[in-house]
Amino acid sequence: MPKQQHLDFFERVYMIVRKIPKGKVTTYGHIAAALGAKSSARMVGWAMNASHGDSSIPAHRVVNRTGALTGKMHFETPTLMRELLEMENIQFNGDVVDMKKHLWIPPVL
Repeated sequence: MPKQQHLDFFERVYMIVRKIPKGKVTTYGHIAAALGAKSSARMVGWAMNASHGDSSIPAHRVVNRTGALTGKMHFETPTLMRELLEMENIQFNGDVVDMKKHLWIPPVL
């Protein structure tokens, strides 16, 4: 993918992530599907990894399809992602987000 398209994709990912309501999460795959690139969940993950340091992007609200906090290693501490979600009253079943209660599916762009 040419560099400009790569940046455009990342910016489109961030547009969606900024729309995730407090108290909700979405998945890499749902973001990819909303962008019309259903098979690009891994690229969404790359975009999320590149977003750290931008406080306008609530990266903590993006989890994997089972609700696992697979991006937690990219936060300042290994527990910060979960702490941020719990501050938004997101509930967990063990180590995974209760997806039945908290999943938000983004609209197609």
